[in-house]
Amino acid sequence: MTQVPEKRTGQAPAPLRRDEFHLRFRQAFFDPAYEALGPQLDAIEQVAWDAYHEGRKAPRTVKAGPGFADPDYDLSVEWKEARDRLLAAEARQKDPATRSRVLLINGAARNDGTCPGEISKSWRLTMMAREVLQAEGLEADVLDLSRLTSDYDRHIHPCKACVSTAMPLCHWPCSCYPNHGQRQVNDWMNEIYERWTLAHGVIILTPVYWYQAPAVLKLMIDRLVCADGGNPDPSSTHGKTVEEAKALELDGWDYPKHLAGRAYGLVVHGDVAGIEGTRRALADWLSWMGLVDAGSFSQLDRFIGYYESYAASHEALDRDTAVQEEVRNVARAVAAAVGEIRAGRVALAEHPLRNPRPK
Repeated sequence: MTQVPEKRTGQAPAPLRRDEFHLRFRQAFFDPAYEALGPQLDAIEQVAWDAYHEGRKAPRTVKAGPGFADPDYDLSVEWKEARDRLLAAEARQKDPATRSRVLLINGAARNDGTCPGEISKSWRLTMMAREVLQAEGLEADVLDLSRLTSDYDRHIHPCKACVSTAMPLCHWPCSCYPNHGQRQVNDWMNEIYERWTLAHGVIILTPVYWYQAPAVLKLMIDRLVCADGGNPDPSSTHGKTVEEAKALELDGWDYPKHLAGRAYGLVVHGDVAGIEGTRRALADWLSWMGLVDAGSFSQLDRFIGYYESYAASHEALDRDTAVQEEVRNVARAVAAAVGEIRAGRVALAEHPLRNPRPK
């Protein structure tokens, strides 16, 4: 029998006291317009406190049913719905009769609906790539991560690093959110998982912020860890039961790659430094997940307006017709790779070699 390592604890702070919870809860109602609703807010706050105090993460559940390790386990209704959508998306993605689809991801946080007051260059490059894909008859699905900064109450909550405790503790799709008792809700990732699953190819177009990927992009990247080795059956660990997850991993985990076989391309731009390192890091991540490099024209890192003013950066892009064409070439390369993969002429993701270090 497998000896399960002990669970290490002692880091988390104590739960909030009732008075601390009151102060934290009321911060969302700072606007004086709420003052007339004091009695109603008191009642809502009491329900929220009860949910927090009792740890009601998933207040609405459904039995797992057939096909799960424990059919009688109570699954979150929201998780079950997300999982069913992913199964349907995977079936559609594998259907040879469907039109090829490429997910275009704008990784910039800037848009003209929030403080910067102006669109990002990454958005403009995304639109150039979209035009190419559409002209070649592919579906182009644009995921604009800048909506995290401009949309009302839209979130990608941080990854809680369940993988670092045990891979089977990380569920596909992620089951950490929503956590209603903690008011960690309105998480965007279930929709994003579905859009990645539907895609035959993915192109990420992003600037560099301080030598690295923007926070909006990194949030999504971290939450996609469940796509690489994630456990599709939370009943096998009875939710977040650490000891069960550790035992499953130590008995031999197969690390399923849920998004493997899709083509990818990258466009990384900056104005001073960091473009090559960021592009390499993104390529390493995508390749690790089993996505397929679409060739030498599919990865681009370029400076736009090198050491020039921020104020005139869009004008610098206007002048740089070469980089515009290079971005179009990334889209053309990914479109071609998608065609090759779907025709069965690229089998890199399903070769018979065995990884001696699965993780």
